[in-house]
Amino acid sequence: MLETRVPNSIKVCALLNKQSRRISNIKADWIGFEIPDEFVVGYGIDYDQRNRNLPYIGKVVK
Repeated sequence: MLETRVPNSIKVCALLNKQSRRISNIKADWIGFEIPDEFVVGYGIDYDQRNRNLPYIGKVVK
């Protein structure tokens, strides 16, 4: 979709950054928080279709 609009530049913003899980060379221009390699939920992030509606971000503890 962005290619059809031919932008001069694209900036990336990430709320959470797990550097240890990086699989590409794309770097965010703005990062909210650096987090360890732990599974988190809340604010739209879910686990098995659950917990995405939490009003905070929390670590999943098994």
